[in-house]
Amino acid sequence: MRDILGDAQSVSYLLGQKYQIDYYQRDYNWESKQVQELIEDLTTRFLLDYVENHDRSQVADYGQYFLGSIIISQKDNVRYIVDGQQRLTSLTLLLIYLDRLIQKRKDKESIAPISDLIYSIKFGAKSFNLDIDERNSCLQSLINGENPDPVDQSPSVQNLINRYNDITEFFPEELRDKALPYFIDWLTEKVKLVEITTFSDDDAYTIFETMNDRGLSLTPTDMLKGYLLANIGDNGSRAQSDHVWKEQIGKFRELGKEEGADCIKSWLRSQYADKIRERRASAKPEDFDKIGTEFHRWVRDNRKRIGLLGSEDFSSFIIEKFQFFSRAYEFARLKANTYDPDFGSIYFNAQNSFTLQYPLMLAPLRTSDDWKTVKRKIRLVATFIEIMLARRLWNFKAISHSTMQYRAFLIMKEIRGMEIDELREDLIRRLSREGSERDDYVDFHTQKAFQLHGNNGPQVHRLLARMTEYVEARSEDKYDYDKYANRSTKKGGYQIEHLWANHADRHTDEFNYPGEFEAYRNRIGGLVLLPAPHNASYSDMIYSDKVEHYSKENLLACSLHPMAYENSPGFSQFLTATSLPFKPMQEFRKGDLDDRQNLYMELASFCWSPNRLKEI
Repeated sequence: MRDILGDAQSVSYLLGQKYQIDYYQRDYNWESKQVQELIEDLTTRFLLDYVENHDRSQVADYGQYFLGSIIISQKDNVRYIVDGQQRLTSLTLLLIYLDRLIQKRKDKESIAPISDLIYSIKFGAKSFNLDIDERNSCLQSLINGENPDPVDQSPSVQNLINRYNDITEFFPEELRDKALPYFIDWLTEKVKLVEITTFSDDDAYTIFETMNDRGLSLTPTDMLKGYLLANIGDNGSRAQSDHVWKEQIGKFRELGKEEGADCIKSWLRSQYADKIRERRASAKPEDFDKIGTEFHRWVRDNRKRIGLLGSEDFSSFIIEKFQFFSRAYEFARLKANTYDPDFGSIYFNAQNSFTLQYPLMLAPLRTSDDWKTVKRKIRLVATFIEIMLARRLWNFKAISHSTMQYRAFLIMKEIRGMEIDELREDLIRRLSREGSERDDYVDFHTQKAFQLHGNNGPQVHRLLARMTEYVEARSEDKYDYDKYANRSTKKGGYQIEHLWANHADRHTDEFNYPGEFEAYRNRIGGLVLLPAPHNASYSDMIYSDKVEHYSKENLLACSLHPMAYENSPGFSQFLTATSLPFKPMQEFRKGDLDDRQNLYMELASFCWSPNRLKEI
């Protein structure tokens, strides 16, 4: 019988090895929140030691970070991952992203190469260190700087692409420049995992089962519950508090493994976070950041500030406050998962991965609010967020977590506890030119050439879906955003249709070279949504043939055909009420696309008008 070995190893050592997984191993299934937590944990720990004027050599003295354990079964000189492939895969995606950042730098030669932690080349053949056939093509695309579309990929590959996109969103801006080489040095050498190596599958799986079935490790949620209950002196109050806690956390398990913790983070941030880490590399984490990584410790360290002075305060914290805010959070999360036209903004924001909407929606709530008021406040904030996101997307501005976190914190803090009328007035003001922060006001007229480009296809699709629904909702009382937002290429899904086929040679009388034509072709005014099979069959047609088919499609596409204006009283009333410049177009030349672009700008201004807040 061979020995079982356990050693703490660096990322550079572990990912410098070759691994395989057995066919029966589960797919890569980490979710966005787990990648976000990984990025936040790593970067927060790094920033505790990093100082801008440090020499690179001083990283050797930075503190270490323990990332858990992995279990390896070594058979015939092949290393099989029994437990830990989720973490190793996520680290591989992070390294690919960091390597792409390195390749854009002028000083890349001074940074230790990390590509050998992703793949190696021998005798001209490339092999990935985490060698899983199904994933290799996707990983290669990411390494090449491409952005593969997850639609219709296998679930595991879809997750790879989506989690890589999460990394690009969550990785902090302040670590992408001067601090980047320091962070890479720290990540590869100071982040450790315990590698447990066995030489038989039986031993490997015995260890795996023991660690997972008999382990008693407590989550931050468990530890917070224990701390709060331990400070309740009355047995009856403690029993009631325990019941409320179990009941609420039990509901969240139906939504997802980490939903209970996410609820607590959103609640505590929304009501108590007064500071956030400054946006500079050497700044230290504050309330907002600490709640995100160690909320159980933050509550204990800030007990007096949040009013936990005696036994009754601790029981009230659970029975009144936690129960109230967890119910509101659960309501919002359900609306994020299932489309409800009255709360469609929550669904839209969730599709755009804007997780910051939850503490923002909880911020104005008071435990004295009745349920009708709670829902109105949630809807007001969600609608405000949707308008803000749509405007930013239209103007090619990032909506990533790292970009929006500081802005969201400031808004959250300022709207905390507001009454309905005050909240509505404040949010409308923030959407005005006079009320915009840092003189960065944008709307749908500040970017007249909004277009589809390599990275924003999903976002453009969702904007078109919302605009399509808006026309039909106001004309025919149809609310089908969730249908139009489905990007599958199979039956039931919708795809972006270019009104012009991709044939620059058909437009040489109006464009001097193909690049000019392509840029114009991708403008949003030249796009509609069609069912995926129709998009595939129409895509190469000339416009005059396509438009005949559009008469049978959704109203925004149909509006190109004269039939939309015949015997359509709802659409006619909509046009009269809005004065939007809709018109049929039997041909579609450059000037027609300009007209359609202007129409879409005006339509977007109605669809995402701040006046929507006045109706709530």
